[in-house]
Amino acid sequence: MQLEISGISKQYSASVWGLRDFSLAVQSGILGLLGPNGAGKSTLMRIIASVTRPTRGQVKWNDQDASRSPDSLRSVLGYLPQDFGVYPHLNAVEFLEYLAAVKGLDAQSARRRIDELLMLVNLAGARKRPLGGYSGGMKQRIGIAQALLNDPQLLIADEPTAGLDPEERVRFRNLLTELAGDRIVILSTHIVSDVEAVATDIAIVANGTLVTHAAPEDLLRSVQDKLWEWMIPSAELTAIRQRFNISFIARRPDGVQVRAISESQPVPAAIKATPNLEDAYLASLLAHRAGAAA
Repeated sequence: MQLEISGISKQYSASVWGLRDFSLAVQSGILGLLGPNGAGKSTLMRIIASVTRPTRGQVKWNDQDASRSPDSLRSVLGYLPQDFGVYPHLNAVEFLEYLAAVKGLDAQSARRRIDELLMLVNLAGARKRPLGGYSGGMKQRIGIAQALLNDPQLLIADEPTAGLDPEERVRFRNLLTELAGDRIVILSTHIVSDVEAVATDIAIVANGTLVTHAAPEDLLRSVQDKLWEWMIPSAELTAIRQRFNISFIARRPDGVQVRAISESQPVPAAIKATPNLEDAYLASLLAHRAGAAA
């Protein structure tokens, strides 16, 4: 299976573009979509899910144009949007039964699938409670369950761990890893650690354009010799922030440990550090902004 995004642009007004000439090919596995707020991630996901039509360009699912034949993609799609709403007077079972009927599942299969999913998202004990009484994290979990109702081949999740506590986030990441073997999962989030834990590929988006698309290991190698760390007194922190691209700060008993992204050694005391995905993400954004400014 393959999802191909070719030259997608989305124009909202004469001077406002959500996406510009965005192209990306995605195959089985988990694609982590990273980018600042307003980068165009949600716009891209709505276009892939055929909720929004692009101004230009094409989305193909297994070589079929999803804009012209959206049902071919919608029948195998699971979608959790960022702003997921519920019917507050329905309980979890009633809500999922309603959505299962909308997706065309027969009643017997739907009941069996709903029982499985409520166990999976740890809501079996709250299955008869009205959704209006759910916490934000519980509503997010019911959103995850509805996205999985039809056992989708393409799963799109926009900020799925927002509102989840650390234990729930780990459970959801484990679930994504289990799901990813024979389907495409697109995970959009601002939590880099979630992407680092599960993604087989990463796409970084900024200003509606694709900055880079690579495996996590390749992103880490790209910043391997550009990361430095050293200790400074607390009083120097403000000045250091102004001089260097700081990616990490930690208070220590003997001062402040700082980590900076730099092509060369920033100060004599700095030593090379081992990068993590957040360092690679920030380095990619800095390089993009420098190129745009130039």
